[in-house]
Amino acid sequence: MFARSIIRLPTTLSRGFATHTSPLSALPATLHLKTGQSFNGRSFGSPKSVFGETVFSTSITSYTESMTDPSYRGQILVFTTPLIGNYGIPSNSAPVNSQDVGVVLESQGIQCSAIVVADVAEKFSHHSAVESLASWCRRSNIPAITGVDTRAITRLLRDQGTTLGRLAIGADASAPAPTSEQYWDPSIENLVDQVSTKLPYQLNPTGDVKIAVLDFGAKANILRSLVRRNAAVTVLPWNYDFNTIRDKFDGLFLSNGPGNPGQCMEAVSILRKTLQEWNKPVFGICMGHQIIGMAAGLEAYRMTFGNRGHNQPVLALASSGSIKAGRVYVTRSAFFNCFESWIRLNDVISQNHQYALKLSDPFPQGWEPFFINCNDSSVEGIKSTPESGKRVWGVQFHPESAGGPLDTIEVCYYQLSSSAVANLIVQMFTDFLAECRVYKAENIKTPVGTTIDATSFMMEQPARVQVAA
Repeated sequence: MFARSIIRLPTTLSRGFATHTSPLSALPATLHLKTGQSFNGRSFGSPKSVFGETVFSTSITSYTESMTDPSYRGQILVFTTPLIGNYGIPSNSAPVNSQDVGVVLESQGIQCSAIVVADVAEKFSHHSAVESLASWCRRSNIPAITGVDTRAITRLLRDQGTTLGRLAIGADASAPAPTSEQYWDPSIENLVDQVSTKLPYQLNPTGDVKIAVLDFGAKANILRSLVRRNAAVTVLPWNYDFNTIRDKFDGLFLSNGPGNPGQCMEAVSILRKTLQEWNKPVFGICMGHQIIGMAAGLEAYRMTFGNRGHNQPVLALASSGSIKAGRVYVTRSAFFNCFESWIRLNDVISQNHQYALKLSDPFPQGWEPFFINCNDSSVEGIKSTPESGKRVWGVQFHPESAGGPLDTIEVCYYQLSSSAVANLIVQMFTDFLAECRVYKAENIKTPVGTTIDATSFMMEQPARVQVAA
């Protein structure tokens, strides 16, 4: 017979498979939709009731990134994935240097108004997790409901479009549903102004190419993607008059953001002058893409459903840099649990928008469609034509896509042992910065390595990314 020896680790070195959360609240909760439906469940977040726009996300992972994305400001977020919270919440603190921008997630705190899940995990397991989803929601004063049929809610929203709603908690849950007049519509407010930085600030000031970012509600991963490519980034408020300082920069980036682009006409007017008088590269995503389109003469409209989450196929109608006309780009989401950090590896894009640009015929002179959505034929990207002499691109999706990137931004943020993973490369951010460097080399006026005098236009260096808490 062979003896089997069992090696027992000291208690201080052993670790359980999962961490139990504190007991969930026994408070009742009800999600009311303006179209008349109500869904009863139980609360696991803050014991307060809120109004908002009810939307759903198809993302399988990255609930932490979705919840901290400023583009979800004012929205009640329904997750279609049945189990949410199983890998907990990480510490949201990171250094501010050439590799990071002060936060691990997409902003300093939760941005959506409330969340709706079918089944919240009462245990979580991840080496980076420091608390449960329920604890995070309570600490952040964000209401949440579980125990509801998110499939039924999703089908309603898919059939009738995004709907105003109210999440009622505690005693409010048994009260009558609100009247139509009582529902609050976040699109009537300038949500961008709520989440944009109030003061300009700089990141990685010694970078070799100077990029201005108009902050309409920028996700941290956008700034991270720029500084990790050695860009010196200056983040400006959404309505900052960029034309007064534009000659200090090698390129302009317009970020994502929440709400109705019609609330940002001040930025449209400023950008229109920039596009007419400035020939340096300009790149915009999501809200930034819509602002570029409106400045070019296109109209924006409210979509019935909007597009949120992953798995959105887009067809490239034109070639530019690494993007090839005729190729379809589709998201595939994955999480790799590594020893030191959460590695996001998604191929290709993510989306989160309720508004889109109208596909007009003819297109404004000097412009052409770049991408189109294969599901609903909405405009997913525009670009300046070669004949225009401009270098301007806009895409509706998030090419750096946190949670996750890979077909449209060069990614290899962390060293991985798998060459299959390490060789996954996506290029749109790299293409943009390459164009900025080419233009700078062709028209160089300032010595390499010089930095912008921030005090000349009242800039302040923050300790971390400045977004609404």
